Amino acid sequence: MGMYKPKIVAFLCNWCAYDGADAAGRARLEIPSAVVEVRVMCSGQVDSGMVLNAFEAGAQGVMVLGCQPGDCHYKKGNLNAMKRMALLRAVLKPTRIDPRRLRLDWVSAGDGKRYARVAREMVDTIEQLGPATQTPGNEHQ
Repeated sequence: MGMYKPKIVAFLCNWCAYDGADAAGRARLEIPSAVVEVRVMCSGQVDSGMVLNAFEAGAQGVMVLGCQPGDCHYKKGNLNAMKRMALLRAVLKPTRIDPRRLRLDWVSAGDGKRYARVAREMVDTIEQLGPATQTPGNEHQ
């Protein structure tokens, strides 16, 4: 899309997704520069406020990446993330923030190839959607 350079905030669980991102770096896999990584202890720790704050700060997309279901360091943190992100998508529908701008996915520790693929797919999705014109909180202006 030419000059459009989106910013995507990626919340990475410390135990799996962050290690996957690190593995991608060690393998010298190309990670789009649009992705800004934020390390969190667990994907289940990422709440709606964190996601909405990222959008309000100018992110065009947000990814929440955690451990594979059944493999969470905190037992059910990623399942909590799944419920929370489903609710947040429902909340986003009446706003002008397209729910496709929020992605929840799973990246196993050491799976750099999967991390690189998920990051590229998200950037592609956001580039196809184009710039978001609204942020949460000002959709009624």
